[in-house]
Amino acid sequence: MDLRASRLAVAGGFLSQGLVFISLTTRLPDYQDKWDVSELELSLLFLMLILLAGVGSVVSERLARTRSSAWLLRLGLALTVAAVPLLMLAPVYGAFVAGFAVYGVALGVVDATTNMQAVAVEHGYGRPILPSFHGAWTLGGIVGAALTLATSALPVEAGVAVVAVPLAVLFLPFLARAEAPPLAAPTDVPWRPILLVGLGMVVFYMVDTAAQTWGAVYLDETIDTPDGLVALATLPYLVASLALRLGGDRLVRSYGAVRVIRVGALVACLALVVVVLAPSWPVAVLGFTLLGAGVAVVAPLSFSAAARIAGEGVDELSRQARVDAVIGRFNQFNYVGALLGAVLTGAVGQDNLRLGFAVPMVLVLALLPLARAFAPAAVTAPTPPSTR
Repeated sequence: MDLRASRLAVAGGFLSQGLVFISLTTRLPDYQDKWDVSELELSLLFLMLILLAGVGSVVSERLARTRSSAWLLRLGLALTVAAVPLLMLAPVYGAFVAGFAVYGVALGVVDATTNMQAVAVEHGYGRPILPSFHGAWTLGGIVGAALTLATSALPVEAGVAVVAVPLAVLFLPFLARAEAPPLAAPTDVPWRPILLVGLGMVVFYMVDTAAQTWGAVYLDETIDTPDGLVALATLPYLVASLALRLGGDRLVRSYGAVRVIRVGALVACLALVVVVLAPSWPVAVLGFTLLGAGVAVVAPLSFSAAARIAGEGVDELSRQARVDAVIGRFNQFNYVGALLGAVLTGAVGQDNLRLGFAVPMVLVLALLPLARAFAPAAVTAPTPPSTR
């Protein structure tokens, strides 16, 4: 088993997911113009996307008992490759909605299985590396946002070129699972501590999805932003998030997960105050940048903690299958947060998105009491591999 190659492959999966998702969300104003849809209609489309992503994650959880996460990840990437051209090149609105639906299922499968692979590789390394995987997602998102800015003068259909990335990643050497007997549905998992960690992840994805889904629309319609620059709601957010995720392991080792999360929550609340009250687009972009820094490490710490709790007291032969199944279910917290972030923000802000962004501004403070549920981001393995 070549852990280094698997680590690079899994990072490629995260990068692909971030690139495709951000390429889509930063082009939302263009799709609104092309298909003449309102903020409320766009909220309903995202509701469909999120619900179907939840379906994809549930399917991954069930299949993980008998199928490896590597096989499931390739399935999700294949669905992405099929969905992106249908969505971006749709000749009629119905085809656009169909592509959106297929992409929703693919999104859920890839979300769940990249994290299944990531926690398995982290366990093999014997030290925290989840932030670097989520940093790869962020890097992909930065590339996606940069491509949107660079091609803003081209037809929206030019975005279909991003499909080449998941197609290439599909053939990378993901981590294989050790052979183990088929796993029944886990019944003795300590769900209470996992639930508390999951609530923290709900808050993160609420804020993250609000910023990435509605940030570009906010700059385009609420604030007088020059044409072609609306993707700046997302790009600086992702750059700040990437910087914090790359240094996330060191921050947690130095200050502890609880303090890092609590300080980040306060920074995120302040950032959203800046966004909501911004008198001009540069001030709003500053707010989105601070927001990316504030919440960056919550998701990787959540998955790492959930995997550690789920794997305690389980023999190595059965551990990965059990953790895969738990991570598939734990990933559902992602979509609860996404519903709040994308749908609630759009619905409350259908007349004025300043009101919409006030929702995550208040709810992000829930991380202050929830932070105590996060154990230090550390894992233990008998023999860390020599991979560098």
